[in-house]
Amino acid sequence: MHEEIDANFLADLFNRIAILLEIKGEDRFKINAYRRVAESLEKETRDIFELYREGKLMEIPGVGKAIAQKISEILESGKLEFYQRLTSEIPEKLIYLREVPEMGPKRIKTVWEKLGIDSVDKLEQAARQGKLRDLPGFGPKVEQKILDAILAIKERRLNRRFPLGEGWKLSELVTGRLSRCNGVVMSSPAGSLRRMKDTIGDLDILVAAKPEAADEVIRAFTELDMVEEVMLSGPTKTSVRFKDDLQCDLRIVEPSRWGTALQYFTGSQQHNVLLREVALKNNLSLSEYAVTDKASGREIVCASEEEVYRILGMSWIPPEIREGTIEIKLALKDGLPRLVELGDIKGDLQMHSTYSDGRRSIREMTEKTLLLGRSYILVTDHSQGLGVARGLSIERLRNQWREIDKLNEEFEGKLVILKGAEVEVKADGTLDYPDDVLGQLDVVVASIHSSLRQDKDRLTERYLKAVTHPLVHILAHPTGRLFGVREGANADWDIIFNAAASCKTFLEINAHPSRLDLSERHIRQAHALGCRFVVSTDAHDLHEEDYMIFGVSQARRAWLEARDIVNTLPLKEFMAQLKR
Repeated sequence: MHEEIDANFLADLFNRIAILLEIKGEDRFKINAYRRVAESLEKETRDIFELYREGKLMEIPGVGKAIAQKISEILESGKLEFYQRLTSEIPEKLIYLREVPEMGPKRIKTVWEKLGIDSVDKLEQAARQGKLRDLPGFGPKVEQKILDAILAIKERRLNRRFPLGEGWKLSELVTGRLSRCNGVVMSSPAGSLRRMKDTIGDLDILVAAKPEAADEVIRAFTELDMVEEVMLSGPTKTSVRFKDDLQCDLRIVEPSRWGTALQYFTGSQQHNVLLREVALKNNLSLSEYAVTDKASGREIVCASEEEVYRILGMSWIPPEIREGTIEIKLALKDGLPRLVELGDIKGDLQMHSTYSDGRRSIREMTEKTLLLGRSYILVTDHSQGLGVARGLSIERLRNQWREIDKLNEEFEGKLVILKGAEVEVKADGTLDYPDDVLGQLDVVVASIHSSLRQDKDRLTERYLKAVTHPLVHILAHPTGRLFGVREGANADWDIIFNAAASCKTFLEINAHPSRLDLSERHIRQAHALGCRFVVSTDAHDLHEEDYMIFGVSQARRAWLEARDIVNTLPLKEFMAQLKR
């Protein structure tokens, strides 16, 4: 059984089948059937292996007997004979020509059959040489449009940055696969992902392996399903481009040199420059291979990062703060703060259920929280005004309270479910529930989802009404940013953060990888003004409760300690911190 396969993997495979069938010129009904299944799998929240074991694959919309058999074959063997036959007829690489806007299935088939073109690079070369214009369905204008589109794609690749959550997921897949290779001792992401920056430009993976294992590791890496192109392949470094255009660099090092390599490739560049200066002052040189005594030429190999920093006379520095500011100066004096850690978080203060736009019941979300070792949660389904998210009327909210009361009786001594709501702040700054309802909630979370493009003064005033409201305890995802969708709101954050600090309204560090809001910069700004914080997942499904690590990482990058984050406190102490 291949339990690493999930619904997203299957959705991607069926999408590829649909594209290849389209290029082949197959029946439109068959093509659409595969597309519908792919769409259903992208939305599927249940565990695909559970559905398989329970014989429930046909419960997935669009999955009939034939598709269910194909899914079973993939889960059991890790491959699909039908797909192998299809790609023996139609090269799989043709799929990637679809990213060029002017290239539909008929044109792809034409350039492949007439010119042997099976990659974007070959397509570009043919366009530059004027070889496309005379093909049926093309012409000079189409040829120029194709060339312009390819150049635009290349420019986007150079400038594109990927959200931390996307990089993290891919890193887990890569390191999980490579760690199963014979002779691999350790594997880890490096670079900006290990430093947990909110976006990354590329992905760096480091593997410690015995020399004889290198070939197997490289083969496993280049044959990963998400690899579109192998850009470079050598005995110690291999670079690939994934299907979503993210470049991934793999470096293989000897286990005895793991410490210096991991430190060097984690960066940042400025941190490494300052670290080398410390080494030189101690008559040492530092590289990715070793620390070297300049007087004797003796190499000191380090199997761990801790050894590297110890040899340089300082305490180990967490990756999140290796940005070349004051971390080295403090480490030399053993003066680094104890940054907040994931294990410090006692409760999750924003999550959604099927009452609004969540995909799981309160019971299911609670059971997952128990597995994570947290002791309290705040249920924050949307308020009535947010219709798009099935916001709760006051009557439905009271029904939810009754369910929470029953669940609290059931989970007594294990976990406490707090009654809350994510209450919309209207365009005029008033709240979506009346005060008599807000006063009955354990914790009130206020947020803004609409009219985020109001002028700066009006928007600032709207935020101020929310954070100074006597019944509001938390301002959720304060700036409203969404990666790839919108920038954060343009408001006067100094004024807002000052008001939040004076009114004892906590600011949320929203851990959902689509948000990471507040950002590191805004966390620093708010902290300097005296604000305190909560870190919440904003989970709408079970796996999203695992997102807490992303919020904690942003807090760590801003040098926050556990005392700065109120949901590191046990429930009784946390409740005592709320304004009343």
